Amino acid sequence: MRRVVVTGLGAITPLGVGIHHTWNRLIAGHSGIVSVAEFEPRKKWRDLTSTVAGIVPRSGPGENRWRPDDWLTATDQRRMSTFAQYAMAATEMALEDAAWKPRKLEDLESTGVCLGSGIGNLDEMYSTSIVYERDGYKKVSPLFVPKILINLAAGHIAMRYGFRGPNHAVTTACTTGAHSIGDASRFISFGDADVMVAGGSESCIHPLTFAGFGRSRSLSTAFNHDPPSSCRPFDLRRDGFVVAEGAAVVVLEELEHAKSRGARIYAELKGYGSSGDAHHMTSPREDGSGAYLSMKKALKHAGIKPRQVDYINAHATSTPVGDVAEALAIRSLMTGDEGYSSEGQVSVSSTKGSIGHLLGAAGAIEAIFTILAITENILPPTLNLTDPNVEPKFNFVPLQAQEKKVNVALSNSFGFGGTNATLVFSRLD
Repeated sequence: MRRVVVTGLGAITPLGVGIHHTWNRLIAGHSGIVSVAEFEPRKKWRDLTSTVAGIVPRSGPGENRWRPDDWLTATDQRRMSTFAQYAMAATEMALEDAAWKPRKLEDLESTGVCLGSGIGNLDEMYSTSIVYERDGYKKVSPLFVPKILINLAAGHIAMRYGFRGPNHAVTTACTTGAHSIGDASRFISFGDADVMVAGGSESCIHPLTFAGFGRSRSLSTAFNHDPPSSCRPFDLRRDGFVVAEGAAVVVLEELEHAKSRGARIYAELKGYGSSGDAHHMTSPREDGSGAYLSMKKALKHAGIKPRQVDYINAHATSTPVGDVAEALAIRSLMTGDEGYSSEGQVSVSSTKGSIGHLLGAAGAIEAIFTILAITENILPPTLNLTDPNVEPKFNFVPLQAQEKKVNVALSNSFGFGGTNATLVFSRLD
């Protein structure tokens, strides 16, 4: 089987534009979660039960703010929804980072895109529905359908760069980013491509999003007065997740292809596993058995024992049931390994405490954080974890980043409908 490595990274997050800026702020313990109560129209935002969100910074000085003009022409901006714009910018960063700028037809044909979104362009669907109801057929934009299709982010990327390899879009709720990267790795492993642009993008900061998740009692409501404290993975006072936006993209490459052109290699994508809870629309199995199966499959694919895992970037969204289920799953994984000992206990953290839950982009940005934990030998912190109340009590890296030699790391992602995915990254042998 052909080996897959990571050669490029790009991201737009609530901590800023650019992955290294985002990483530095993450490690420093900064938060990108803010209040949306003053957004316009104010009445629709203020009436919501949850008014906190991870928002990509736009205003103010500095090069790490989102300015569409920096990345897209006016025509492109008109044709693309915000999630597609984020995807385009993150891709440009990742390709630049990978120094992959193919021009030959054979290289373009062997380069593909696998990038999805969980919800995509809710704003366009909402506003167009109102316009159609009020003014009729002739007021519907001819760009309406292209702007709401999830696969158009991948489509726009392929069109801009001429990539003619596999063009694929995943939409599996909050597991989208991880499935996108995992599926892309298989295109390379099976010989369908030599290089894949992979990741996820999301921008659905809209009152209807908050109303829908709020009605299902999924969102944090107790910290509207103190947004940075609202996302509290594994903490006693956690009360729901925090909606966020952004995009993350990796460039995956077949190992020998990357070596032949002298590419910098961040890490190897050693394993990919997926599973289904077959249990409930929005809640995981309380024993974490679906998550356990996903991790077990990923490690089997990687040929790695649980005791060899140094770090897990947990999906942990700050929900009462979900965080406990994932911790139980990790315990089941580790205690099932006869060579495991408490002295070699795995470290676990959730970076959602800093950036919130990027929904369809969450798995992609968390994969990047996992990759950087390996390259930098630093564990990103779990913010707001002042009173852990889940068993077992792993080293959840509370409040501050920690230095640790990381050779093998897992990234977990789980989504509504009981869909699970795990990615295994390792330092290149």
